[in-house]
Amino acid sequence: MQENSPLSEKRKFQLEEGILILLLILSLVGTAISDYSPDDGYAYWLGMVFVFAFFAIVIAWLQSKHKEGEFKEIVKEQSLHWATTLLVVGGAFLLRNAGQLSAGSASLVILLLLCLATILDGLRIGWRFSLVGLFLGSASIIRAFYEPFLLIDIAIAIFIVIATFLWEFWTNKRTNG
Repeated sequence: MQENSPLSEKRKFQLEEGILILLLILSLVGTAISDYSPDDGYAYWLGMVFVFAFFAIVIAWLQSKHKEGEFKEIVKEQSLHWATTLLVVGGAFLLRNAGQLSAGSASLVILLLLCLATILDGLRIGWRFSLVGLFLGSASIIRAFYEPFLLIDIAIAIFIVIATFLWEFWTNKRTNG
């Protein structure tokens, strides 16, 4: 454990794992909403860009050494990343309004864009965030091909959570003894 870090590694893991679980739950809710009402699903995923941006900033801050001025840099970097994501999501909105995409297709496109943005941001801030992105991508593909997609998505989300706990347990056991 580092002296200058106000949070222990165990506490960081708990917070990051909590965020992972919350984002997976919100993603499952979004896939269900999108199936029930494509228009509402489209709006939901649009709002989720802001939710993901917020949690990306939180995780990036947790990963930092909490040095003075570093938070501004984190917010600047994350804001640029998620603002460009929102810009591209706006393109899906324009395609939908032009009649080029249905509401259901637009929500799947936004889901894939959010998938890409989350995976890429996860390369900077942590592999758990990338896992959420991979989940979003698999959820969009599964939704397109399988009717009982929600059960499959739930199983994948549970697998991801269990795998991250096992990975943390294994790495702690390996480094501590």
